[in-house]
Amino acid sequence: MKQTDSPRIPELSGKKPRVLLLTSQYFIMGEIEAALKRLDVEHQLLDLAAKEMDLDEFVRLMTVTLNAFKPDIVLTVNHLGVDHEGVLMSILNQVKVPLVSWFVDNPHLILDLYNNTNSERPILFTWDADTVESLKAEGYESVFHLPLGADPHRFSPEGNEVPQDLQARVSFVGNSMKTKTELRFDAAQPTFTMMESGFEMAEGFMEAPERTVREYLKREWPHIIKEMARQPRMRALAFETYLTWLATCLYRRDCLLRIMPFKPLIVGDDGWNDILGRVKGWRYHPELSYYDDLPDFYLASDINFNCTSKQMKGACNQRVFDVPSCGAFLLTDHRDQIEKLFEPGKEMAVYNSMDEIPGMVERFLADPAERKRIAEAGRKRVLAEHTYDHRMISLLTTVRDTVL
Repeated sequence: MKQTDSPRIPELSGKKPRVLLLTSQYFIMGEIEAALKRLDVEHQLLDLAAKEMDLDEFVRLMTVTLNAFKPDIVLTVNHLGVDHEGVLMSILNQVKVPLVSWFVDNPHLILDLYNNTNSERPILFTWDADTVESLKAEGYESVFHLPLGADPHRFSPEGNEVPQDLQARVSFVGNSMKTKTELRFDAAQPTFTMMESGFEMAEGFMEAPERTVREYLKREWPHIIKEMARQPRMRALAFETYLTWLATCLYRRDCLLRIMPFKPLIVGDDGWNDILGRVKGWRYHPELSYYDDLPDFYLASDINFNCTSKQMKGACNQRVFDVPSCGAFLLTDHRDQIEKLFEPGKEMAVYNSMDEIPGMVERFLADPAERKRIAEAGRKRVLAEHTYDHRMISLLTTVRDTVL
């Protein structure tokens, strides 16, 4: 599926803020840095992830960097590089440089670990529109919606042919969440009351209308909320995350069982061999490199199948942008926010329930022309509105108009 259209670099009008990027630990920071370079925005990366330092050294490094580079904003992802005690926030508050944090995972499962961050007024962007009002309710005044995006310079139709074992009619790329679930369970050290109905609570949350485990438990399991309130904050938060990951694990398992008649290729962690070990017909491949392998892999599947994490019941995950950016075909689960990003049926193939999966897979496998039409329309929409250049323009313009 070769296409010759190349991504156009949009323009950032007006003053361009100077940006200090904090740590490169999360994969998306590479896309952010590349977008800032294309937009001709002066920026510097301070990679704290590779440094071990005590408090005095941290304060000295931040002070020297701020004085030398003189940024207008400090930008991080998921609050990485921000200490839990609030030292960085105090330093930035003194020099009147705002902290901007773009959350691409559930912000409530992250921010609850930090002390007094809302009192220092950080500017928050969240990929999930459902969390905007709930963050404001917790005291964060400047909260904005900013979806994920794609880097079409990396995820493009000009792919290389992949080995035979990576070619498939139907494929899925994703984490089973098995190990992550087990780790959060260990960290939570749940009481017997919390533990005995864990699977029932996770299954209930999987189907519930509530966007977060916390909201669901308040309605259906109020005694568990009371039990969690008696636990140390870190353990209670770990238990909430455990239920979120377990619900995702169960949901993905149930979705993948619907595509088994089509002998899918499943790429991810080894947990899939435990979860689907007794199911026949599917093929397994270990995790692939996001940067080196996935752009070519998406092009090697007739149908790239997607089922989204339960930490984001309304938002879209990375594959919703990366796959069409390649000009490849994606079949994904419906999310309320997808309709503001793509036109379902025209630019994106969407199933509304698990029962629809087998029929839609069979239909699209039999109609390569329709797959191509949707894939090309999806790529056109990504190039027009959903690149990381567009996201950085939106973020920097919002911050500039809000506080600078």
